[in-house]
Amino acid sequence: MINRRKMVHGMAAGVGALMGSDLFSNTAWAAEPSVMQRPTAPKRVIFFLQNHGFDPLTCIPKGLTESGSLNGVALEKPMQALEPYKHRMHVITGLHGRHTSPGHSAYFGALGAFRGGTGVPPSAATIDYALGRVLPETILPPLCIGMESLESMRARPTLATLTAAGPNQPVFMHCDPNMLYQMLFGSIADGNVRKHYEARSNLMLDVEGVARSKVAGLPLSERERYGSYVNGFRELNGLREKLSGISGLLKQHAPKPDDRYTKPQFETDWHDALLETGIAALRANLTNVLTIASGCGEYFGSWKGLGITDTGHGLGHLDQPDNPIWTKIRHYNCEMLVKIMKALEEVPEGAGSMMDNTLIVYTSNNAEKQHSEGVNWPFVLLGNGGGRFKTGHYTHVKDRPINDLYTTLLHGAGAPVDRFNADKNMASLIQSQAGPIEELLA
Repeated sequence: MINRRKMVHGMAAGVGALMGSDLFSNTAWAAEPSVMQRPTAPKRVIFFLQNHGFDPLTCIPKGLTESGSLNGVALEKPMQALEPYKHRMHVITGLHGRHTSPGHSAYFGALGAFRGGTGVPPSAATIDYALGRVLPETILPPLCIGMESLESMRARPTLATLTAAGPNQPVFMHCDPNMLYQMLFGSIADGNVRKHYEARSNLMLDVEGVARSKVAGLPLSERERYGSYVNGFRELNGLREKLSGISGLLKQHAPKPDDRYTKPQFETDWHDALLETGIAALRANLTNVLTIASGCGEYFGSWKGLGITDTGHGLGHLDQPDNPIWTKIRHYNCEMLVKIMKALEEVPEGAGSMMDNTLIVYTSNNAEKQHSEGVNWPFVLLGNGGGRFKTGHYTHVKDRPINDLYTTLLHGAGAPVDRFNADKNMASLIQSQAGPIEELLA
């Protein structure tokens, strides 16, 4: 029997996850509409953020004391799962994010490169949403998934901490793989999944009609805010129609839910299921940007499925280099990255594969450590994004903020801007230089 209360709760979560998807006009960073895609620009970008920081000593390969080639050097133990892909990597250190107030987490500031923190609303679009606007159009805006403890993911099936469509426009991430699967692939499912999908869809059509009828009677001051919720219902109802038009593609790439979805023993079962569903969304071309938040952009986290009994905030107080706990967590992350690359390599695209036209960005939501001041914010790029980004290198960047990396990503995507989320006054304070970091572009 379908529980109406749970259905309404899930429906509201789905609306929240799509809020801001049609609010493009407020993003001040945007390139001119006349900017055309370069033939070699990436078709998709994936962001993977791990909470509690990313210590540079765990990603700078042995023997490298300055910028240079990765050829002939060994990756550190936590990153060794990526050793076969070293020629497709670019390790970057030295960027700073002092102005983002990272501390426990910079929250929206990690991908926005502006001041973040607990309870601080986004002041502009984040880089994942910005890229989603200039990459080839897809059905969905950036798809965001969050990984936490089972208790947290069940209690908060969606939340917003990292991605924004513009000022005060948070984009929600999905933390329950069952709800995410139902939203994306429910139209081609069978059994109870299909029944839930149909029931929710019919209810949402009714709710949209009621909500739309109430807007006209509201005071002007409340009409705009309430209207955004109406638009959210309209977006979800419209999504159903769009997905029904590509049922063949959905059937080709849809994952097959198993006990990891419905009877998870550990949180890592749901982590893996979320990743699997996110990969399926990429392969089915439902989205051009996937943002993954291990720790949900906050400062908790749980990995009992890896045999790690330490959980939560205390993990951030452990030194990461040579620490067996952090070696396990980082290795698990890198295995996820490898799984993404292999899955995209299997799908032909153009003269190569989907991976040949993809860029993966691996980093943290609070620089090099917990309680960070943001003095050194490491990044690892995987893939060359259609030939636009240099690979097989380690680069130490001096006196430039993470804003400049995000400017570089937009240049590589065929949407050049002088700066990302930094006006001239801010640029002088944070040492932002106009234009991309040339050492990173091919």
